[in-house]
Amino acid sequence: MTAPTLSASDLTANDLRQSDLRDSTIRMMDRRRRMALAVPAMILAYLVYAAISFDLSGLAQRARLDNAAVLLSDMVTHKVHVARDNRRETVQVAVEGSNRAVYPQDRVPDWIETQGDVTRIDLGAGHVVTYDGPRTTYDIPGYGPVTMVVGDQIALDVPGGTVPDFINASPARVTITTDQGRVTATRSRTETLRYFWGWEMFFFDLSSPFSGQSAGAVLGTIVGGERLVADQSNLSLALSEFWTNDIWQHGAVAWAIFETILMAFLGTFGAAFVALPLAFLAAQNFTPSRWLRFAVRRVFDFVRGVDALIFTIILSRAFGPGPLTGALAILLTDTGSFGKLFSEALENVDDKPIEGIRSTGASAIQRYRFGVIPQVMPVLLSQMLYFLESNTRSATIIGAITGGGIGLLLTQAIQTTQDWEKVTYYILLVVIMVIAMDSLSGWLRRKLIRGE
Repeated sequence: MTAPTLSASDLTANDLRQSDLRDSTIRMMDRRRRMALAVPAMILAYLVYAAISFDLSGLAQRARLDNAAVLLSDMVTHKVHVARDNRRETVQVAVEGSNRAVYPQDRVPDWIETQGDVTRIDLGAGHVVTYDGPRTTYDIPGYGPVTMVVGDQIALDVPGGTVPDFINASPARVTITTDQGRVTATRSRTETLRYFWGWEMFFFDLSSPFSGQSAGAVLGTIVGGERLVADQSNLSLALSEFWTNDIWQHGAVAWAIFETILMAFLGTFGAAFVALPLAFLAAQNFTPSRWLRFAVRRVFDFVRGVDALIFTIILSRAFGPGPLTGALAILLTDTGSFGKLFSEALENVDDKPIEGIRSTGASAIQRYRFGVIPQVMPVLLSQMLYFLESNTRSATIIGAITGGGIGLLLTQAIQTTQDWEKVTYYILLVVIMVIAMDSLSGWLRRKLIRGE
């Protein structure tokens, strides 16, 4: 059998095709090579631009790591304030300077001694502060005594005559900060702060009969001690005193957590309840009218395009602050998100079960109920549970604006700039709440979707 021969024109065409293929391959490789270099170059250029725009060098210079260290310390410690009113010439000892945590005269800590007008405060490690009328002396080991005299101005006397870095002095205010504590003197008030690890009076406040007792003593009183209140058991009394703690207010905090979860729950499932029927109007296979689908989808775009915080501000002006306002804000935003997700799920349903139910003479509502909902329910439940988890976190921020939930307490604690241990407490509660909601959501998925 003779092999076919190629003419000159066939060879030329074949060579041209091979040449074109080779040229296109080279061009494609060149484009990819340029893209491989261009993308990192663009990212690098953007990072340089961001560094210049956000003034990262200036930010590093303005950073106050000492303030950050003080903040972190305040989150895990508490301060006992020994304050002298320079006008009334009285001394008060309180935890965090709170009027609700003032030590009575017979229970003042033993590191504070008062004899007449002289109050001696032992800060530990040899640091001693003495109030003697308008004169305050801070004896600092290795440096010497620093004296402040309150008058029309604050007269400061330091060893050597040169004010060191740990003293911030002006004619109206002098602040001395050391590792053992802080002393601040003004014309109206002189205050000494001593730091202690832990959260003071977390379980019982000063008014409680359990105040000042160790954990073992409290347990012994509960188990086998005589009743402190005749008509109430010691266990019931301890739980009541803990719940009504005037400093930490555990009962109010628990109610705030409940309000936050309720906000997220009402907003999420209320949005799902509203969005589901509207999603049928936005689904192409259930609503033939193009203009009706277009209108409903634009409504979804609008309500989900406006953040829940914006709706919170608008609704709080209309209805006033409160948890219900936050729930409505979540409902509006999530209605748009659910509407889009639900309509897409409806457009992907299988028509065969629906046709089978139609053949039995079922109405439209029955076809939707038994032919459509069972198909999309796992997807709908999964999306609702995910949004519930997310909205639990969002409700904390929304509550700070609307005046409800744990978000309000967290904002108030931050604004005081003193009780940072309470800020830590509230943040831990928010984290625990989110973990609990995540666990609950996973359990519901296994029960309702997987059928476990």
